[in-house]
Amino acid sequence: MNIKDVSILLLIYAVILMLGGLMGFIKAKSKPSLIAGSLSGLMILVSIYLMNQTGSIAQTGCLLATFTSLSLALFFGKRFAKSRKLMPGGVMAVFSVAIFILLVLAGPRF
Repeated sequence: MNIKDVSILLLIYAVILMLGGLMGFIKAKSKPSLIAGSLSGLMILVSIYLMNQTGSIAQTGCLLATFTSLSLALFFGKRFAKSRKLMPGGVMAVFSVAIFILLVLAGPRF
């Protein structure tokens, strides 16, 4: 998998995170959802930018995306385990685990 493919998937993931935060705010007036969705989406966007650089900067971007997706997988997995509701906990846990696995397998060597 090349850097372009990974970047596209991460861009989709970032948009989903941001839209999810916005949905949480619109539906439940949850400012924490809006802030968390925006910040986590922004972290993924920054990691995309960094990964498209060269050398150790690209590795830093990959590590940032990997850490962010793992953190979100754990957060949403825990939320799903408590509520047993597929939306948003279960779906976001699956997305986050998939992105984490993709990044671990692809690594910084695109």
